[in-house]
Amino acid sequence: MQYYIMKSRDIRDNLATEQYLMNSPKIKLPMMLFYIEKPCIIVGRNQNTVEEINQAYCQEHDITVTRRLSGGGAMYQDLGNLCFSMIMPADQARFGNFAQLVQPVLLALHRMGAKKATVTGRNDIEIAGKKFSGNSMYTRQGRTFSHGTLMYRVDTTAVAQALRVPHDKIASKGIKSVRSRVTNIEPYLDRQYRGLSTDQFRDELVKQIWQVGDLGQIKKAAYELSAADRNAIAELRRRFYDNWDWVYGRSPMFTVQKRRHFTAGTIDARFLVEDGYIQSVKIYGDFFGTRDVVEVAEALKDVPYQPAAISRTLQQLKLNDYFMGIPQNEVIELLAQQH
Repeated sequence: MQYYIMKSRDIRDNLATEQYLMNSPKIKLPMMLFYIEKPCIIVGRNQNTVEEINQAYCQEHDITVTRRLSGGGAMYQDLGNLCFSMIMPADQARFGNFAQLVQPVLLALHRMGAKKATVTGRNDIEIAGKKFSGNSMYTRQGRTFSHGTLMYRVDTTAVAQALRVPHDKIASKGIKSVRSRVTNIEPYLDRQYRGLSTDQFRDELVKQIWQVGDLGQIKKAAYELSAADRNAIAELRRRFYDNWDWVYGRSPMFTVQKRRHFTAGTIDARFLVEDGYIQSVKIYGDFFGTRDVVEVAEALKDVPYQPAAISRTLQQLKLNDYFMGIPQNEVIELLAQQH
């Protein structure tokens, strides 16, 4: 298994590097990536950025905001957080099976003392009922890519201030706030793994994953970027992660909002209706899917804004491809309901 440790502390560089390596024919699968970054928020592919973040707080505290290719919810990260990614052939990794792709990290944490850490819910790793890792997944061109966070020593106050977690999502988990639901993993590790810098924690984790005493023993497994690689990564950063249209998008004036939190994620649909016909639809949320929800929006365009017409259109689609784990009839019920 190959690995690459990113030197940049900028989330935009690191997401561009992930995207490039995922599609590069030069890497040998499976491959793991590790990176640390300055304060930032990464929203999921299908989310409405403006509604997910506290814009004023982010500007005041110089928090970078960008969007990733995969679904799921918004994540706050700072220099106390370690990110990890796994790239595998799609035929060896079932989409949505986070437990499989985070297994090397979970076993390493167990060896480091956090023996009660478990994969829970759709895509979290928790300990003592609190989340310290969120994960997301993306699949394209025969490869499946999963990336996640590891809160080692994150400022949990900033998590609560920077993100706007909807009340229905918090209520569904039986908690009072986002801060009460998260924790750092450091206190649960054996004493020798506490008090480390995040870089040192990363190195110890890598050694545990590969079961070696020194990183020099796996030097041949380390990937090195070429000049051509770096140029391609810089172009991806420009096209996506530094691109205002990609990160924020141009939101039309929606006249109808349909939102519901399901066990497998939240769907938030905005309809613009004129003369009884659907002119446009934007679908946001932290759900996962193997297909782009833009296709659902396109199918609904110019459809009469009537429950029967909307239902007929949606019944022709395999909605689980777009909203994995949410029953088709429940998606149709939400999107076809009238206000």
